[in-house]
Amino acid sequence: MIRTSTTPEAPATGAWEELVTTALLGTDRRTPPGGTPERTAPVTLLDAAAVQTVRRRAGLRPASAARRPEPAPRDPRPPLPAAAARRLAMLLSDRPGAAGGRRSTAPDLMELLPQWLAAANAHGYAPPAQTLPALLDAARGRTDLRPAALAFGGPRARWLAGLNPDWRFALRATPGAGAAPTDPEDADRVRKLWEEGLFAERVALLASLRTRRPAAARELLAGSWAAERAEDRLMFLDSLRTGLGPDDEAFLEQALSDRSRNVRSTAAELLSALPGSALAARMAARSGSCVAVDHTRATPTLVVEAPHECDAAMERDGIVPKAPAGRGERSWWLGQLVEAAPLGAWPGRLGGRTPREIVALPVADGWQGELHAAWCRAAVRQRDARWARALLGPPAAPDSGGPGAVSLAERAKLLGTLDAVERADWVAGFIAAHGLPEAFQLLGVCAVPWAAPLGRAVVDALNIARDAGSYPWSFSGVMGLAERCLDPAEASRLDGLLAVPDEAEDASPGAGGYWAEAFQRLVTTLRLRSAMAEELDAARAG
Repeated sequence: MIRTSTTPEAPATGAWEELVTTALLGTDRRTPPGGTPERTAPVTLLDAAAVQTVRRRAGLRPASAARRPEPAPRDPRPPLPAAAARRLAMLLSDRPGAAGGRRSTAPDLMELLPQWLAAANAHGYAPPAQTLPALLDAARGRTDLRPAALAFGGPRARWLAGLNPDWRFALRATPGAGAAPTDPEDADRVRKLWEEGLFAERVALLASLRTRRPAAARELLAGSWAAERAEDRLMFLDSLRTGLGPDDEAFLEQALSDRSRNVRSTAAELLSALPGSALAARMAARSGSCVAVDHTRATPTLVVEAPHECDAAMERDGIVPKAPAGRGERSWWLGQLVEAAPLGAWPGRLGGRTPREIVALPVADGWQGELHAAWCRAAVRQRDARWARALLGPPAAPDSGGPGAVSLAERAKLLGTLDAVERADWVAGFIAAHGLPEAFQLLGVCAVPWAAPLGRAVVDALNIARDAGSYPWSFSGVMGLAERCLDPAEASRLDGLLAVPDEAEDASPGAGGYWAEAFQRLVTTLRLRSAMAEELDAARAG
């Protein structure tokens, strides 16, 4: 029987370290303690180590018991219907890439989780308590899931996150979690939180206040503006995008003199989004002096005279003087001026022409790309749908877009200024004229589920690609979007695409079978999405 030692920790620790040293040096160089002639040194060392191991474990003094955590808060929302709860457990148990190799016909459940969470949040359901750990693990691994996952997890998910360091992101993502929300009408509590709260809590307070009482949020920020750090001022200033209006102009004009360039640039950007602001007028005058219509040519043509310098007044208004590498200074300054000028001023300066007529004018000396790209950025910033339509041009244009859309990314941003129906119609026309290879970014800005004309255009284009004999992997991105965004009602229309087609002589070997698998997965996923919606609607239907 081995007796445990009640001696203090230090001697036991010293004995253990002596054994470790003997083992490292070797028993032929150092005799282990407690050895006898009838026992070999290695055996003696191992026996001593076994005794010390037991002593170390048995001799630990128990720590004081931690305070029992407060009970989890009550979640007042109605519980998930039973079928929807089982579906959630299935979605959370899926692991990307678990099957390895080709996806075959199995739906990608993790890619459906964001859509499921959005629908569950729209219904206002509370999650089953047993699913919260898996939900938090999923949100930990995918930042894009966090807003919807934490909204669905509710107060119990935040409570649970406070008990596990791996889930602390939930507390950072929801500043002030666990505390009662601050009533914007409670001026004393608002002021106390603003003056004493953590940075994340102050950001959340300002954002919440800005949504309900924009002027109060601005006054709160103005009161402590001079004492804030530059990086904090930038974050606080960005919150003024919500509810931005003419009443914010005076504060933003003061911010144009801030010692931080980033703060000045953000203030200038916000002011340029206010067409009636003094900064917008200054930018209109500057950019207007750079662009004119030359009527002496056979066809009226836009001529451009870019700025020759970036003076102090321009720099104060947010113009960055130093051009990026490989960019000319004058074109860099011109682009910034035109981007910040109110689009509504151009018709008056260019002979009363409409945006479509202005964009159609030829531009002399190779300035068209720079000028139209700046108008694109201005249309996005000012949310001007008329200019966006003019710059996009007809979807079937031979150059795969409008004259001002310098890239697919710019076209996608311009589409964001249009309403959902017009956006979907334009992208459907673009796909019909140009196919799918160029359309991936454009599809990403369309509302889900896709409108019927857009869904038909995508399916028709996929069918054409299949008939052409190419492999479906070239269209995997679009196929993945279709699985998540196509209207589930389209599933029955796809049944004719599930058979393996006869392969043409010039087709890629085996492509028909791969396409059949891809369409089978698409149909299976659409029907699964339909079942998910029905399960979430079960309580309402009952």
